[in-house]
Amino acid sequence: MPDGTGVVAAGGQGCDHGAFPMLMKASERIYSVVESQINQRTLLPGDPVDEESLMTQFGVSRTPVREAILRLKAEGLVSTISRGGVIVAKMDFAQLLSVWELLAELEGLSARYACERMTKAERQALADTHQASYDVVERDDPIGWQQANMNFHEVLYAGSRNPYLRQEILRMRTRTSAYRNHSFDAMGYIRNAHHYHGLILRAILDNDPQAAAKAATAHLSPGEGAPGIMDLVHKLPKELLG
Repeated sequence: MPDGTGVVAAGGQGCDHGAFPMLMKASERIYSVVESQINQRTLLPGDPVDEESLMTQFGVSRTPVREAILRLKAEGLVSTISRGGVIVAKMDFAQLLSVWELLAELEGLSARYACERMTKAERQALADTHQASYDVVERDDPIGWQQANMNFHEVLYAGSRNPYLRQEILRMRTRTSAYRNHSFDAMGYIRNAHHYHGLILRAILDNDPQAAAKAATAHLSPGEGAPGIMDLVHKLPKELLG
């Protein structure tokens, strides 16, 4: 239950959300949980984000809920609808391609920084992570690939030594999570993505920042490392698009 400071104990009402601090400002906790649900696709574009339900779930007043929603809205994760209420934000075709394009450039920058800044041990960790994903590729396992893909990129983000860059990339990944999930199910996508991970790894092991950036950017660029993205976007369920 909340106290007079607007702080909620981590083990509070509603659910257990893992490694939260013992005390966290209520609005921050609500933001973190809703953001995670969007990223994990528990909440999909167009799904309602109900203030009353959040108040009950977290045992708080309306104020921290609205603070969390305002932050989510500022980051483009939720939007208001004309008849009132809040939903997980939808993206139209043009918005989705624009964000995908920018995400590709940021991933390229992260790979370049990582190539310039990674230690020998971190380069080996990247190689080990890539090697560990072979079994997932052979099984053509979309769920396993989501985790393997994130593991590979997290090693790159850590090696880039730029937490702000990582923050922006993860924010864009969250915004596009429901849409990117459909690409993991596309025939041949996993093997193709794994191939590009191999190109990024080879460039980093060769100490070639330009090649690392080029491979990482192409990995997510429509018509290059992600062939068929245009077709995938056109085939997305209409209820996900704005």
